[in-house]
Amino acid sequence: MFFLNEQVEMAGLKNAAKFLCIAARTAPKGKGKDLLVPVIVASEKKDQLQQQMRLIGDRDGIPFFLRDAENFDHAPVVVLIGTRKQALRIPACSFCGFVDCDAMSAAGGTCSFTTGNLGIAVGSAAAMAADFRIDNRIMSSIGKAAIELGMLGEKVAIA
Repeated sequence: MFFLNEQVEMAGLKNAAKFLCIAARTAPKGKGKDLLVPVIVASEKKDQLQQQMRLIGDRDGIPFFLRDAENFDHAPVVVLIGTRKQALRIPACSFCGFVDCDAMSAAGGTCSFTTGNLGIAVGSAAAMAADFRIDNRIMSSIGKAAIELGMLGEKVAIA
C-alpha cells in the first residue's frame, strides 16, 4: 500500500510547522519575557502574503522581494514568527544605543533584547526544520509583508 500523496505530505508539513512554532516559543528569551507571535500560514493567506511581497518589491524597487515571492510558490506551508515591540527594562543596559528604555521608547527605538529574542527563536525554528530534513529559508521579506497586512496583530512590529 502507498500512502505518500499530496494530502499526506501537506498534513506532515502542517504537523512539522507546529513543532517549529513550539521550538520558537520555547527558545531562551531575555528576562524570560515572551513577546513572540508564531503562526502557520497556508492557502489563501499565503497568496495574500505573496501578492504583498510583489507589491513591496515593485513599490519600493527591491528586487529580492520579487525573487522571494517567486520562491514562495514552492512553499506549501509557511511559519511566520513575529514579536511585539516592547522595552524589557533591563537595568543599565543601553544595548539599543539609548541611555535607558524611556529614551529608547520616546525616540521610537527598538529594544535590542526583543529583536535578539526573535533571532534566537527563528534560529530554533530553522534548526527544528533541519531536524525534520525540511528545506527552509529565513526571509525578512515575508515578515515585512505580513506586518504591512497586519497578519500578526497590530502590536507586532517585527517579523
